[in-house]
Amino acid sequence: MKVGIIGYGSMGKMLLWKFSGAGIKKDDLYAANRTTSKLDEAKGIATVSSNRDIAGRCDIVFVCVRPVDLKDVLSEIGPALKDDALLVTLNGSITFDMIEKAVDHKTAKVIPSLTAEIDRSQTIVCYNCKVTDNDKRNLTSVLKTIGDVIELPENEVGMGSELVSCMPGFIASIFDVICRSAQKHTEIPYEQVVSMVLKTMSATGDLMLEKEMTFEDTVSRVATKGGITEEGTKVIYDLFPQAADMMFEKTLEKRKLTAQKAKESFGR
Repeated sequence: MKVGIIGYGSMGKMLLWKFSGAGIKKDDLYAANRTTSKLDEAKGIATVSSNRDIAGRCDIVFVCVRPVDLKDVLSEIGPALKDDALLVTLNGSITFDMIEKAVDHKTAKVIPSLTAEIDRSQTIVCYNCKVTDNDKRNLTSVLKTIGDVIELPENEVGMGSELVSCMPGFIASIFDVICRSAQKHTEIPYEQVVSMVLKTMSATGDLMLEKEMTFEDTVSRVATKGGITEEGTKVIYDLFPQAADMMFEKTLEKRKLTAQKAKESFGR
């Protein structure tokens, strides 16, 4: 199975190197980029080619370009795509209806997470009606090299992206606030505060998954009645819901605006 990646930005680069590290050979891994000199570092792991050549050779074609450039790239490669190739885009705001205006082909949308860097991505994927079960198996086998694969219907990709692709940023900002607040009440060096919190956060997640504990289970195990932890959890449950609601309201509204701009660009 030959895999092609068009676009060598942060996501395209990450996928190319991860797929190579997972054992896809240079002769089966293709890469293309508008600025070809950026691919010099990839020549040892992939065959550097053109957009149209990748479309004509590869069984799975990942298009990792900016939304503003997507329509032009799809229009370019559409006539060259193999009939049995699976086209994959990496932007949740571009709907299948928009894509079909540029190229009528079997298509998947894939939303990886930053945690793919350590092979622990919760990767969102959805498919148009032309995709076969065999296509799904092939794409899943490739994506499992960077973590778990979660199939969702297209109308849930937005919230799915919030929960896995955006979530590292949300989590990092929440714990950044916590660590900075803690620093006001201690002489422990800030770097050590961050390390303590990060390691505890990571271990808590692993514990909950391994022991199949709910959030409520975890809180009850630590926050004994009348104890210190209970005082802190009360504050969080009292005050944080409003911030969480506003966070999703803002991000989902921004997602709608982004989708509208994408629709306008595809309507040209």
